[in-house]
Amino acid sequence: YVDGAQPETQNNSPIIILLFCFTFTMSAIDKESTDTIPIEATMTAILATMTAILYGLHFIQIPLKSQRTSTSSSSLKLSTALPIQLPNPQTEPTKYCYEIFCTKYTIFWIFSFSYIVVSQCYEYFTAWTYLFVCGGLALPLVLQPWLYPSAGFGRNSDFIVNPDVHRPLSQRYSTKCTIYLLTYSFIGNYWYTHYFYSVLQAKYMMPAQRLNDVPIAMYLATHFYFTTYHACVGNGFLRFVDRNYGDRDDDERLNDGNTSYDRGNDISNNLYGNKNRGWRKQILFWYTVLYLSYFTAFMETLTISSFPYYSFKDQVMAYKYGSAFYGIYFLVSFPGFYYLDRFVDEDLGVTGKSGNEKQHQLSRSRAMSLMDSFVTSCGHGMMILTLLDFVRLYLGIPLKIGGVAFAATGTK
Repeated sequence: YVDGAQPETQNNSPIIILLFCFTFTMSAIDKESTDTIPIEATMTAILATMTAILYGLHFIQIPLKSQRTSTSSSSLKLSTALPIQLPNPQTEPTKYCYEIFCTKYTIFWIFSFSYIVVSQCYEYFTAWTYLFVCGGLALPLVLQPWLYPSAGFGRNSDFIVNPDVHRPLSQRYSTKCTIYLLTYSFIGNYWYTHYFYSVLQAKYMMPAQRLNDVPIAMYLATHFYFTTYHACVGNGFLRFVDRNYGDRDDDERLNDGNTSYDRGNDISNNLYGNKNRGWRKQILFWYTVLYLSYFTAFMETLTISSFPYYSFKDQVMAYKYGSAFYGIYFLVSFPGFYYLDRFVDEDLGVTGKSGNEKQHQLSRSRAMSLMDSFVTSCGHGMMILTLLDFVRLYLGIPLKIGGVAFAATGTK
């Protein structure tokens, strides 16, 4: 595919897969056969179709010539089998360090949660225990910008030094990400949970200290969940699309001998590759957002189903339609977080390279403040709330919010 034309039979494979999966999905979600087809088959059909479409869109992309021949970028890919890519540690050291830290911490909190669920020690939890467990797991991510700005890449690191070490607290990328995700988590629990209560008839039944009828422990747990979803999953997949594919203009410029042009790595010339996206790449980028949104929502719904104190009146509806409903969150926040403070590493003076004063002033004018991060999260939150309400209105379901400021439920 890189060195020459593909055999004709390979060009037809994505179409055949798509037709098969589309036919299977249509039969699985047909209203007349919903009651006869197991939910496992329905969800398999839906996810298989979405995955096949994603594969087909990757198949028709035009790889950047620099990515075809370069070996340096291969070290930034977490896996050759997955379309996921880390930031470039040379040109984006701040984001690289932050995402590596979040990835390592994700392993820890998933292991901790898995042990709690598998061992069923939650049966002995009180409302305060839930608070201590969820708060304790959220605390390292909240305190990292204050107490551990190096994120494991400090002054004695042989590989890279995190530029956040040299920045004031208010200018650190990790601080802005934390503010964004904390705000988003609060809005999601305070407002969006009531849409799940009304539309999907979900309920929390464990002992809890509640704010607006939502367990406070869930406000805390959402922070480390969302950090993983956005910093470790969303950014990696969207970056892969932006850095590895181009449009015909890219190939023409590269073939003309302009080998210095690399939209994937040249942060001073449109870091995120969206200035001249071709139609193929545009479709793939936004379909990837759609795919990740639904898949992430479904996987959380699936994994939390083993926890008996969070339930839905109709589990089938929760898997099939609840995943789409929950996925609305990420349709906005995945691209929003991906572009958050996108010029943080563009100031070459900060990253340790020589840069002129004009470039330095331009970078300062593009810098994002903590207030910018907070307002951005609020704006994204309002967009999500509006989309959720559109769905509720379409379904004709009334919204009922009957919580009080603070309450304790299920406590002895």
